[in-house]
Amino acid sequence: MGLAARQLAVDLVATVRKGKLLDVVLDNGKLADRYQLLEPRDRGLVRAIVGITLRRHGQIEDAIGRFLERPLPDDAGSLKAAMAVAAAQVLFMDIADHAAVALGVEVVDADKAARPFKGLVNAVLRRVAAAKELILAEQDAAVLNTPAWMLERWTATYGPETARGIAEIQLVDPSIDLSVKSDPEGWAARLGGIVLPNGTVRIPTQGAIEKLDGYDDGEWWVQDAAATLPVRLLGDVKGKKVADLCAAPGGKTALLAHLGAQVTAVDVSGFRLARLQRNMHRLGLKADVVTADISEWLAGPFDMILLDAPCTATGTLRRHPDGLTAKGPGDLASLAALQRKLIDQAIRSLKPGGLFVYSTCSLEPEEGPDQIRRLMLIDAPVDRVPVTSDEVFGMADLVTPEGDIRTLPTHLPNPDPRLSGLDGFFAARLRRRV
Repeated sequence: MGLAARQLAVDLVATVRKGKLLDVVLDNGKLADRYQLLEPRDRGLVRAIVGITLRRHGQIEDAIGRFLERPLPDDAGSLKAAMAVAAAQVLFMDIADHAAVALGVEVVDADKAARPFKGLVNAVLRRVAAAKELILAEQDAAVLNTPAWMLERWTATYGPETARGIAEIQLVDPSIDLSVKSDPEGWAARLGGIVLPNGTVRIPTQGAIEKLDGYDDGEWWVQDAAATLPVRLLGDVKGKKVADLCAAPGGKTALLAHLGAQVTAVDVSGFRLARLQRNMHRLGLKADVVTADISEWLAGPFDMILLDAPCTATGTLRRHPDGLTAKGPGDLASLAALQRKLIDQAIRSLKPGGLFVYSTCSLEPEEGPDQIRRLMLIDAPVDRVPVTSDEVFGMADLVTPEGDIRTLPTHLPNPDPRLSGLDGFFAARLRRRV
């Protein structure tokens, strides 16, 4: 029971460790096909196992390493991933230790390259299970599970207390945030959630999204509360021609369309745009969809442009813990260069007097305020339009001294940690000179 789910979890973890992002892997391909063939309950189990294995990777490696005389070989097939997946269940999941160990050994036994280490796997996992309470008590989870380069940068940018707070909140399973078409209080009551200051309905994680009340009727869509704020900075979009650049998976497109904008959603991935279109159909909303490379795409001119640029996504690690191992400090320079190119191209498609909102889900200065600082230094044909606290629903701590938005995973605390926090976002509003 559950072997197929464990085998797929191992293969997904092994693929992410090679630098692939989980959502991309599950979009299409053999692993995505295997995932879709599972029963909904087993798909949920796979997601849970993979999420915990990635989120707690440092603690898991530390626990396994305590009982190894020498490092595990790199050329033993699924050995490392299988050990990690089994240890994740032993240490952090409500699964019987003997079942987690037995299934881990069975996964290793099914892999010819890993099979010679079956006895070692069994012995190490049993020792981890026997000592888990002591191991967990000795570990500094925030430090072990956060790459050193990230923690160092966050400490330098936000101070040690906030940096540690970010690292700690990312160990807690995130809530589900829903943008509802109407009656947020009513939907919060129906779904057992709370209403945030911006009208987002926040509920604890609870099974398959598709099974929740209101999904089939298109009454809401999943979107972190912080991700709604860049759209809100555009103000009244009704009847305006608005380009949503790098639009997929489409939460901002949906909000713009719901608010009455004439939206053109542009993304380089036709596959992800197809998903966006399916979601828009479910919601009964409309947008023009264009598959294009934003760095080379010129259209419009538009009244307003929203660019949610590709980035290191260090602000969304709580939702996407694969980024803890898939991204490195070397990605910053190349992504910042791409962002500069996309910003300059977007401005060319904007009407004189039009509004431009630039945003990223990154905590890194190079991908946020430094990009706006560059525009001011080169005297680009735009002026900053400072954000006021009433535009972010009274959450004044989200507004920077320069008038931009900076949300952190530590914002919006709640007595229930599952209902705390925001994705880390930066957003700035600019107006093209007439």
